[in-house]
Amino acid sequence: MSPEQYAYRPERNAHDAIRQVHSLLKTGHTQVVDVDLAAYLDSIPHAELLKSVARRIVDRQVLHLIKMWLEVAVEETDERGRKKRTTRCRDEKRGVPQGSPLSPLLANLYMRRFVLGWRRKGFEARFKARIVTYADDLVICCKGSAAQALEAMRSLMAQIKLTVNEEKTRVCCVPDETFDFLGYTFGRYYSPRTGYVYLGSRPSKKSLRRVIERLRAETALRTGLLDTALIVQRINRLLRGWAEYFCLGPVSNSYRAIDRYTLRRLRRWLCNKHKVGSHGYTRFPDGYFYTQLGLVRLGPLTHTRPWANA
Repeated sequence: MSPEQYAYRPERNAHDAIRQVHSLLKTGHTQVVDVDLAAYLDSIPHAELLKSVARRIVDRQVLHLIKMWLEVAVEETDERGRKKRTTRCRDEKRGVPQGSPLSPLLANLYMRRFVLGWRRKGFEARFKARIVTYADDLVICCKGSAAQALEAMRSLMAQIKLTVNEEKTRVCCVPDETFDFLGYTFGRYYSPRTGYVYLGSRPSKKSLRRVIERLRAETALRTGLLDTALIVQRINRLLRGWAEYFCLGPVSNSYRAIDRYTLRRLRRWLCNKHKVGSHGYTRFPDGYFYTQLGLVRLGPLTHTRPWANA
């Protein structure tokens, strides 16, 4: 695989891709093409994909097995819980089954076509443009004209039969504008202590909304009959996982906001569970959640995270 690809590879992860984008911005690649592909996994053409596979595998039986894997019927569950089998991939001769253990490798292999084409056609040198991709998440960081890089990207994607989502694909100029990549928002930030201006990243608003929605679901009224220790265990698992990923850049404000929301939801949940008529601040003070229930608090984790205040 090409070094521009970070997904589903040994000793590489999303944090490496985020750090690479941060490094490119700091070295002057501030003209950014924020690319969104329309249903990437569902639109990979089988014929072209199998050509890429056949360059590496000569065993016909293995190639036939991979083709069968691509065309296998998929069982899906609709909104009413009814299961149905679809053969869309076989009928349309495109797409890799989502959830298949082979699909990430095949998706990486096909994205490699774009990455190599970008370099071989001279776009990287012409626009001083570097690609960073994680699965179907893709940004092009340029020192040259991002508008011309966008047109080149459109042309190259059309050649490999992929569709660009024009509504979500855009050019942005950092630091005057911001863009989201892998759950982080990149742009201009200010140090709260010194006022120093720097290019960095922090958890995006969309990422915050998602974790809040999950916290709301865990503390919904329908969970009122569950044991308190189980609810706290679920919330701790959610908070630790979220903080483990969103630990780059200035995260203090995001951590504090999630801590406040978690306390408010869990206190309301306990009031409903124990039929407490008030807001519960007296019966369930903040210290009760952390000392007696063992609730995870994200605020203190800020100081132990790498690149927390970069």
